[in-house]
Amino acid sequence: MINTYQTSMAPPPVPPRLSGSHSVLIPAPLPSQGHSKSLVRFIVGVVLLHLFLSIGGFIYLNHNDKMRPPGQGVEGQVGYRSSEKQETSYKAMARMVVDERSRKPDKKSSLGFLQWDFNHSVLRYIDYYQNNWLTIREPGDYYVYSRVTFSKGDSKLPLVSKVKLRKNEKEKEDEEKVVMQAYCSLDSGSVSASIPRLCTATQGEVITLEKGNQLGVWVQDLLLVNYEEGATTFGMYKL
Repeated sequence: MINTYQTSMAPPPVPPRLSGSHSVLIPAPLPSQGHSKSLVRFIVGVVLLHLFLSIGGFIYLNHNDKMRPPGQGVEGQVGYRSSEKQETSYKAMARMVVDERSRKPDKKSSLGFLQWDFNHSVLRYIDYYQNNWLTIREPGDYYVYSRVTFSKGDSKLPLVSKVKLRKNEKEKEDEEKVVMQAYCSLDSGSVSASIPRLCTATQGEVITLEKGNQLGVWVQDLLLVNYEEGATTFGMYKL
């Protein structure tokens, strides 16, 4: 007969006997009702103080932002410069290149207005009329300039270039107004005939122009003008 009560496993350990005294947990007394009210009041006071400081800071920053001139802030300054640059790039202007056909005037007299090469000139919000006149499209103050270089002199008259203004294309020649004029003289004491004698009449002025006004450059003799690139030019830009 097999003994089923025998096993090779060790018997479980005997639990130790409690010989000392047992520790008794005593619940802590609950805080009083007055202490809870003080804590709640303190928390509410901190929250209200933080709220008042936030509102005061917002009002202070908003007031300073309104008192600051436009464009003083970093973002405002960048935006102001950007809009100013964009506005400047779209202003009316003209930079004219003289046409060599001016030296072969249609009339028998060489007296007259310089003609401009509109294929190589730059025009923005300014029109032209008969290759001689620039027509103002937008009224305002313009800086007008001209540079006329002469390669030959006149034995009777001083070399002169004039910027003439007329109100519109229907105005008669005797009603044209000279708004600028400049003179120059050639040095007659050149030691060598192979060295060209040149002089340049330069002028520039701020002129208030109305819509439809026309400007042109007049010289006493178109055959005396130097037509090399960059020697003779005319232009304007709106301020």
